[in-house]
Amino acid sequence: MSSDEIIRDIRKTIEEKTPFAGSVTKIEFEGPKVVIYCDDLDPLVGNGKPVKKLAREIQKRITLRPDSSIRLPVGKAKEKIKEIVPDEAQVTGINFIPTVGEVYIETVKPGLAIGKGGQLLRKILKEIRWTPKIIRKPPIESEIINDIRRSVIETAEERHEILREIGSRIHRETRAEDEWVRVTSLGGSREVGRSAHLLQTPESKVLLDCGVNVAADDKSAFPYLNAPEMRLGEIDAVVITHAHLDHSGFAPYLFKYGYDGPVYTTKPTRDLSVLLQLDYVDIARNEAKELPYTKKNVQEFVKHTVPLEYGDVTDITPDMRLTLHNSGHILGSALAHLHIGEGRYNIVYTGDLKFEDSRLLSAAEHDFPRLEALIMDSTYGGSDAIQPSREDSENDFLDIVKGTLKEGGKVLVPAFAVGRAQEMMLLLEDAYSSGELEDLTVHLDGMIWEATSIHTAYPEYLSDDLQNKILHQENNPFLSDIFNQVKSREERERIVSGGSSVILSTAGMMAGGPILEYFRRLAPGSKNSLIFVGYQSEGSMGRRLQKGWREVPMRDDSGKRNVVQVNMDINTVEGFSAHSDRKQLVDFVKRSSPKPGKILCVHGEEGRCIDLCSSLHKMFNMRTRAPDNLETIRLY
Repeated sequence: MSSDEIIRDIRKTIEEKTPFAGSVTKIEFEGPKVVIYCDDLDPLVGNGKPVKKLAREIQKRITLRPDSSIRLPVGKAKEKIKEIVPDEAQVTGINFIPTVGEVYIETVKPGLAIGKGGQLLRKILKEIRWTPKIIRKPPIESEIINDIRRSVIETAEERHEILREIGSRIHRETRAEDEWVRVTSLGGSREVGRSAHLLQTPESKVLLDCGVNVAADDKSAFPYLNAPEMRLGEIDAVVITHAHLDHSGFAPYLFKYGYDGPVYTTKPTRDLSVLLQLDYVDIARNEAKELPYTKKNVQEFVKHTVPLEYGDVTDITPDMRLTLHNSGHILGSALAHLHIGEGRYNIVYTGDLKFEDSRLLSAAEHDFPRLEALIMDSTYGGSDAIQPSREDSENDFLDIVKGTLKEGGKVLVPAFAVGRAQEMMLLLEDAYSSGELEDLTVHLDGMIWEATSIHTAYPEYLSDDLQNKILHQENNPFLSDIFNQVKSREERERIVSGGSSVILSTAGMMAGGPILEYFRRLAPGSKNSLIFVGYQSEGSMGRRLQKGWREVPMRDDSGKRNVVQVNMDINTVEGFSAHSDRKQLVDFVKRSSPKPGKILCVHGEEGRCIDLCSSLHKMFNMRTRAPDNLETIRLY
């Protein structure tokens, strides 16, 4: 059935089973959604039951919009919004998008603009006849969020056409007669980095993640996009599970070489991905490396992103439905549940997985409607990869910090800007506010401050306790006076030559960024400490230091290569990982409901993938594989 035929059927269903058929002026597909325009507000401002019933009937996501003929002029509509929204909500911006009849209202306190039970939203809609969208102004100013929101508004007409084209592809006429499902690993199998997996049916091709290995200096940094199955013109959709570069960092490359389809992910993942992708381009340019893509390609990535909320069931191809669930890894990270055919087959791709509550996030979801195959994170899948408890790890970290500061030294913490840095900030702020650490200054360098601001913009994705604190700014731990944003190289110089402090800086594996400048200056000092709190991949500077290197060749400010003597104390504190350890991975499989029949172990060093694969087979009598890159496995 073609998209035009589907729309005709939807209109017929509306006429037969809803009370608002006479008000419908237009029906169109906009990406995975069915958009219904009406010239009567009753179905828009009512209790929503007829719309929910229709959505269940046609099994599609539905958006209702006022027809352009009934909308109030922009000037008058703006005045009305200011009248209706209370001053306490602190409106900071009002932007109209005529193409789709929406108005974005940015406020410091969204709840006050929405009203109890959505009362004010309905009143705004009724008065101005534009669909209001309330968005949160981040408590910490975010350049990335401002740029993305501005881009969404400025490219609204173009995005609308892109989404209409995507909608026609999703709802195209199907021709395939065979039934099979297979997956090809294009990167991230028996290794950590460049995750990319191509999921295929006779009707569809979907790319699950498209990452880059930032620790590699050769072609092994990039996924095998030259594989025979990987023809960009045939890719229906890209799903990005989270923002770390080994999962999202190569996605803009697809648009450089002709991909023009959708990218499905959460809003926080979109924003954080852009932050990391732009930094990746800047670092490559500064190090005179060949640029894999440009900032323009990153803009195309944003333009083609279709944001989803956890739990949204969304058609992404004629025979696949996608639902994202919390994976517990970083802000906005998701497990991708893919429902193939009419109940034919169900797959969960975990991306990176944390099956434990943290200060930042809740543990990963493990209940699914259907589950036949699991493609799972194996980073710590080896039988020896058991992490200490979070409490023990926090105590060990704080002991090192207290001891170093007492001796007059500085604590240097290489931290991933997204996730790990915020975990360490919360730990340090809690120790300070409880009196365990006194006179504490924590310097934040690299992208950490910007990444933190994005976290504060999406509190609904964080743990319940942290969400409540952020929603009440007087209790927001990220706004503590102990944190200092480093804004210049001159300020770094003052920090290095100044008194005792803690320095959180990117990059987490010491593969680049300001962490190297701090390390070069602080490494010779025996009173200083370096604490690794995250995974260090093979070949990275961090892994070399963990192996005991005490003489490290580095370039100085003039570009001359010198040997840096490492006299500072080198520590690794396990237990802060945003990945599940072996015990948690086994527990995730054990508690998954329903149990999968097949498991593919990916995203881990070869020995750990094989170990986990073998162990799961013995424990649960499941069919398991640890595929190699470029290996294709038929699942159904």
